[in-house]
Amino acid sequence: MPTIKTNGINMYYEERGSGEPLLLIMGITAAGSVWNVHVADWKQHFRCIMGDNRGVGQTDKPAGAYSSEQMADDYAGLLDSLGLENVSVVGCSMGSTIAQQLAIRHPNKVKSLVLMCPWARCDHYAKSLFQHIMSSKARFRPEEFSLYIQLLIFSKSSWDNAEKHEELELGRKQDAVNPFPQPLHGLEGQAAACINHNALPDLGKINKPTLVIGGREDIFTPVWMAEEVANGIPGAELFLYEKLGHAFHFEDTGDFNGRVREWLQHL
Repeated sequence: MPTIKTNGINMYYEERGSGEPLLLIMGITAAGSVWNVHVADWKQHFRCIMGDNRGVGQTDKPAGAYSSEQMADDYAGLLDSLGLENVSVVGCSMGSTIAQQLAIRHPNKVKSLVLMCPWARCDHYAKSLFQHIMSSKARFRPEEFSLYIQLLIFSKSSWDNAEKHEELELGRKQDAVNPFPQPLHGLEGQAAACINHNALPDLGKINKPTLVIGGREDIFTPVWMAEEVANGIPGAELFLYEKLGHAFHFEDTGDFNGRVREWLQHL
């Protein structure tokens, strides 16, 4: 399995497909494999590169606070090791903060951005929410913590759907036996990056085609956050799914996969 040295850590990544490179950056607590339901489509059109973020999966998990800038530099090193520049980037939640910093700090490496359920800064509510995520991780069994995260990110429409409800239950069972569980200090490091991320003053420096996409019923990163990011990046497009939440990309995977694919192909 491929691992490269970048920015002082060993970073695990996988590649699928061929064509124009597409860097995929997942959110807090999630390994790169969470992209699989999207890569099943996108790998037919792009060279998909999925990394495990610092603090999760098979990448190193150093103790201490991380930052979105530091994690962007991790990915810059990954792209350097692959000899890549001018790459389209899709970032989900915390991954969107990393993608913002990658475009700000390493503009030559970024061709375009898809920012899913993003934020440019945290308000007091968001900071408290991340604090509660850390407290829950410290106290809950893995399947209990998984349920808490599901309650944050899935909308009522998913909980009311019998098939989706079964999938959520299966996901909790799988998290209970995860062979690469995230340690508490890894989550704490990532949460610090989320809390302290503030790219608002620098969003105007991003001059890449950008699609901001989210769900109108997102209680984790509410609509105002997506709107603030879209308004801060010159020329950014904004699309919000009706009646879907933070996990809109799992709640309507078919539409999301096609929408992002077509947007990238028409750049």
